[in-house]
Amino acid sequence: MDNSTPRIVPPVYFLAAVILMILLHLFGPIGYWLQTPWKYLGIVIIVFGFVLSLGSGNLFRQLGTPPRPGIRATVLVTTGAYRYTRNPMYLGLVTMLIGLAILLGSFTPPVIIPFIVWILHSKFIGREEKWMESWFGESYLEYKSKTSRWL
Repeated sequence: MDNSTPRIVPPVYFLAAVILMILLHLFGPIGYWLQTPWKYLGIVIIVFGFVLSLGSGNLFRQLGTPPRPGIRATVLVTTGAYRYTRNPMYLGLVTMLIGLAILLGSFTPPVIIPFIVWILHSKFIGREEKWMESWFGESYLEYKSKTSRWL
């Protein structure tokens, strides 16, 4: 098992995705699928994703366990948003990207979202689940069997 801390953390991938989405919108929008005022629903979705991600990270801190990938968790968090998804911080980041795609309203920005989901899944989630199994054993396996990875 590789317990090393990832060099590039998920918020960096998120920020890169935001920049790429905006650049695609500005320089290669192809066309528009959503117009004003409907695209402003993206703001609501961005805020929801922000609250989900930040609140979940804060819950880790309140319970005394580090939220950064690769640093050993000291508590198995199963309350708050963790009752419904095993990855609310990641889900919040993806939700914000979906909100940004809606806010921008052009066809090209959403193409970035599946790549970010793939990066989160392949670079972080799979490894973190193995760590959690080794750190918390049967407690984590029971939680994992009852709680969805994303939704």
